[in-house]
Amino acid sequence: MKSLWLDIGNTRLKYWITQHDQVVEHAAELHLQSPADLLLGLIQHFQGLNIQHVGVSSVLDPDNNQRIQSILKRLRVPVIFAKVHTEYAGLKCGYDDPTQLGIDRWLQVLAVANDANQNYCVISCGTALTIDLADGLQHLGGYILPNLYLQRDSLIQNTKGIKIPDAAFDELSPGRNTIDAVHHGILLGLLSTIERVMQHSPRQLVLTGGDAELFAQHLQHYHPIIEADLLLKGLQHYIHHQTESIKG
Repeated sequence: MKSLWLDIGNTRLKYWITQHDQVVEHAAELHLQSPADLLLGLIQHFQGLNIQHVGVSSVLDPDNNQRIQSILKRLRVPVIFAKVHTEYAGLKCGYDDPTQLGIDRWLQVLAVANDANQNYCVISCGTALTIDLADGLQHLGGYILPNLYLQRDSLIQNTKGIKIPDAAFDELSPGRNTIDAVHHGILLGLLSTIERVMQHSPRQLVLTGGDAELFAQHLQHYHPIIEADLLLKGLQHYIHHQTESIKG
């Protein structure tokens, strides 16, 4: 049986096709603020794959989610949008208002927080750098920071007379020119935030997202676990739990 899993973020639409829980096809594309149009271009491809059901994680507003849902109806299979719950599969949400927590963050914590005796720090190194903490099955809340590139772009836009071209975020030594000082400083700032969180409350560090490997290089003393498709795993766990609950 084939399943389609959609991760619709702020800038990208990612999808996975799985067969018997094995990923057989995956892709990620910039949606340029029009994810529904991008999905419309993909739907014919999906129609030829004999997909049996669809799971969706979307950070979009209700109107855009409605457009996404209407396009997916063409597949004529069950479509489930994941939502944040006060409690789900044993995991309790740490937000006072669960609807304010991003579904991407909820699913990433849901993917790992399955041991009541293990504490976690789940960091997504994506468009934003998000930090979520969980003590066992209790989500505690977290932090959201601009990522490496958003911080650099902000400096470019707000600093007169200084041009900051792209360069690698790979060093922490004091920069000996403006370009290096900016890149090393931004990386140092984000790593220092993570260090502070981990020192204040030691726990298993889990990294995901495009820059996970970069951050892991500088956080080896915390023995980080890198999970490339953590949101997918959380979405699968969410759908499977809901399916089992309906059967029960």
